[in-house]
Amino acid sequence: MKPILITSIILLSLNAFSQKLHFDFYGGAAYYQGDLQTKRFDLNQTKPAVGLGLSYDISSKFIVRGAANYIKLSGSDEIKGDVKGTSFRNLRFSSNVWEAQLALEYNILAIEDRGFTPYVFGGIAAFHFNPYSNDSAGNKVFLRSLTTEGQGLSQYPDKKLYANNQLAIPFGGGVKLALSDKLQIGLEVGLRKLFTDYLDDVSGNYADSTILATARGAQAANFAYRGSEIPGTLGYPAEGSQRGNPKFKDLYYTVGLKVSYLLSNRNGQSRKSKTGCPQNVY
Repeated sequence: MKPILITSIILLSLNAFSQKLHFDFYGGAAYYQGDLQTKRFDLNQTKPAVGLGLSYDISSKFIVRGAANYIKLSGSDEIKGDVKGTSFRNLRFSSNVWEAQLALEYNILAIEDRGFTPYVFGGIAAFHFNPYSNDSAGNKVFLRSLTTEGQGLSQYPDKKLYANNQLAIPFGGGVKLALSDKLQIGLEVGLRKLFTDYLDDVSGNYADSTILATARGAQAANFAYRGSEIPGTLGYPAEGSQRGNPKFKDLYYTVGLKVSYLLSNRNGQSRKSKTGCPQNVY
C-alpha cells in the first residue's frame, strides 16, 4: 500500500505543478547601445532575438519565468565617430549572445477577469558574448584575444582582460492578451543592465600601436584603429587617446512577441472572462 500511496502523491503533485506551467516562445529584434552605437534605435543595425522558456504561475498576479535566449548584436561607427572626443575609428563588431535568464513577473491586472494585462518583470541573467569583426578579405576575427586596448600587457598593468561570461540584470514589461484558456500572446520589451563596457570590445584608451603590434601581432593594432582604411583620415591615434567612454556601460535590449502555452488545464475548470475569452479558475 505504501508504494501505491507514495506514487499517487507524486503523480498528484506533478499534475498540480503542470496545471500552472506554461511553455514560452519569444521572437523579435535585438538592439545594442554602446561606444559604437549611441542611438536608442537604429534599424540598420537591428538583429534577431529568439528564446524558449518555462513560466510558472505562483498566483494570478505573480509568475516565475526562466528562459534561454539567442541574441545577435552588432554595432558600427563606419559613418561617423559617435563618442565625443574620439577620432574617427571606423570600428565595427558583431557578437552572438547566449543568455540564461530567471525573473519574476507581475501582472498589473487579473488576466482571468479582463482577458489582458500590462505586466513588468525583473530578475538575473548570465550571458556569453565574444565580439568579432571581419578583415578586408571577409574573414571573421575575434577581438578579445587581440587585446585591442593593451589588456594584459606588462606596459599597461591597470588594463585587465575582460571576461566574456558576464552577469546582467534583465528588466522590462509588456502587454499580453489571453486568446483562450491555454494560449496567451504579448508584446514585450526587455532591457539588460550590464556590468561590462566591452560588449563591443571598445571602452578606454588607445595603446601604443608599436607595443600592441609587437606583443599581439600587426592584426591587433590594425583592429584597434581602422580609420586608416579610409583614404584621407588621420594617422593612428597617440597612446592614451580616448577610444571609448568607460563611464557608461554597454547595454542591449529586445523587442518582440511572446507566446505562452499552458501545458495542462487547471483541474479542467474554466470560465469566461469579461472579454469573452475562456479563462481557468485558480
